[in-house]
Amino acid sequence: MLLELTKEEESALKGEQGEIMQMAYRILVATGEATDAERLVPIEWAHLSGVNYNTIGDAGEEFLASISKNARVKVKTTLNPMGFDIDNVSDYNLSENFISKQLSIKNSYETMGVTPSFSCIPYEIFDIPNPGTQVSFAESNAAIHANSFDGLKTNKESAFSALASAITGKSPYSSLRKEESPDLTIRMKVDNPNELTFGMLGFFAGKVGNNSVNISGVGEMDRRSCKALCGGMGTSGTCAKFVFGDGEPGCEKVDFDKKEMQNVHDELNTAEKGDLITLGSPQLGLEEMSDLVHKLKGRSFKKRCMIFCPRAVKEQARKIGYTNELERAGCEILSDCCTCLTPLICKDDVDAVTTNSIKGAFYLKNSNGVDVNLKPLSQIIEDETR
Repeated sequence: MLLELTKEEESALKGEQGEIMQMAYRILVATGEATDAERLVPIEWAHLSGVNYNTIGDAGEEFLASISKNARVKVKTTLNPMGFDIDNVSDYNLSENFISKQLSIKNSYETMGVTPSFSCIPYEIFDIPNPGTQVSFAESNAAIHANSFDGLKTNKESAFSALASAITGKSPYSSLRKEESPDLTIRMKVDNPNELTFGMLGFFAGKVGNNSVNISGVGEMDRRSCKALCGGMGTSGTCAKFVFGDGEPGCEKVDFDKKEMQNVHDELNTAEKGDLITLGSPQLGLEEMSDLVHKLKGRSFKKRCMIFCPRAVKEQARKIGYTNELERAGCEILSDCCTCLTPLICKDDVDAVTTNSIKGAFYLKNSNGVDVNLKPLSQIIEDETR
């Protein structure tokens, strides 16, 4: 399908507004034609991936350095985590090349006017726009959270399409931007679920769903479980929205039962114990930091524990006194980076990691090449503290 463009959009596509705008509109038009969009629509907020040097490499770093000389974002634009916490980068054995390239990427985005949030949970550290607002989120868990909990509309964007949307303030009107009912219902059949269960449910839903799914049989979920569901779903497929309920009559139904849960567990759990513990994939918010402090009740971790949270959350937690408590318990609290794709966890130093995150497990296993020991947070505290 050919997109109907406005005169201004046609002008940009022809290069009459400069090379950067032409490049951005070419990306949006190609994306729109591939997804049967009939037009472009304005967006109010873009959230970008493609920040970690481990992810985009030299080609990405050079591309950003080049376009940042002239490109500027048109709408509120926030950023995914990078590869390290700038406050304590010297504590880790990172190469000078990685550090310099990562700082170059950081500087390029800031030059373009991007807010250096370095967080995969923008929905917890920024005000949410009115329901129905069109946004462009490249981070998978954030896109799913936006569509499913926040009442916003976004497709599961790529790093390129979200950047093009940030520069133009537009995005193709296709897929999840339209009001369409899911054609599949997943029936939750596991009793007494914890955040790990919801992460596995999300991973299963991502595999069997298309753009969106219904989920039935789910009771009240806390914030950790909501994020676990979004994080798990974002790693395993193209599904980027879920709706609670049975769906319309005739909707296909599949069960998520103990057998399906065990299948996911067997796929991602490859070790009986970990050399270290990671918490925060998606990153921890203030509520989860508070919950962790209260769960610890003065106990301390018996092995290294790395906690990943946004810098904005760490500052709030510091003022309340949570960071002191967590550091007393032996936690390393890292901002600006995330469990996923971090060079801070290396298979040369670590054989296996204990985590309560399905998203974290997937990336630790497939990108970092380390084994994973999956446990819910309550069991991690029971087993790994004294």
